Amino acid sequence: MPHFTVNGVSFFFEDTGGPNPAIVFSHGLLMSSRMFAAQIAALKDRYRCVAYDHRGQGRSSDPGGRSHDMDTCYRDAVAVIEGLDARPCHFVGLSMGGFVGMRLAARRPDLLYSLTLLETSAEPEPLENVPRYRKMAFVAQTLGTRWVVDRVMPILFGRTFMSDPARAAQRADWRAEIASRPRSIVRAVRGVIEREGVMEEIRSIHVPTLVAVGEEDTATAPPKARRIHEQIPHSRLARIAAAGHSSTVEQPAVVTQLLLDFFATLPQ
Repeated sequence: MPHFTVNGVSFFFEDTGGPNPAIVFSHGLLMSSRMFAAQIAALKDRYRCVAYDHRGQGRSSDPGGRSHDMDTCYRDAVAVIEGLDARPCHFVGLSMGGFVGMRLAARRPDLLYSLTLLETSAEPEPLENVPRYRKMAFVAQTLGTRWVVDRVMPILFGRTFMSDPARAAQRADWRAEIASRPRSIVRAVRGVIEREGVMEEIRSIHVPTLVAVGEEDTATAPPKARRIHEQIPHSRLARIAAAGHSSTVEQPAVVTQLLLDFFATLPQ
């Protein structure tokens, strides 16, 4: 398994090789780079595809500490892009990956060719959500994530995916992966729920940007995507039908086509 060590962390990554500009994929909380498997499979013959796991998640190491805050995860992304010689890249961030992507585009636009934001928010976590998420984090830290996975699944996936009998095996696969997360995942959870907003900061983003959101997303609902779109000059906005907070898994072909259509509008 390929790993890249920087900032005191051994980052798991997948790199299909090929010419730049690369597409760098950055996943959501509790997930892993696996959530982009369908997009990588579809795009790897045309693009260099790089996907990495955040510190303390997936197959990357956990350096300890109280929290993996978003500014630290932003610095990790800078180090990965530079260390793998993937600049400038198309950065595709979903949820937590989007928190990272917005900071990258605002602070290090030299690293990006374009930015795609999926199911994310430029705002702090809503105060009404924080006690519930803290409670789930406490249970996960104390007893393990298997005790909260049934409450987490409807947050990460929309009602269409969760109720489709034909996708029962896929649901079971992701349920098992989430339930297997170590108790140290609480550090990443704290980083997400305690994050600062970047709504003012994203007004300075000038790289080409696509903002997309699942119509069934309850974690970062469509109005949050619209507010990002309204702040980033010349950005594009798309809504993905029959998808919740994990559109790359729920509607993989639709997301892949959105990326291809977006990339086709960019200067060659």
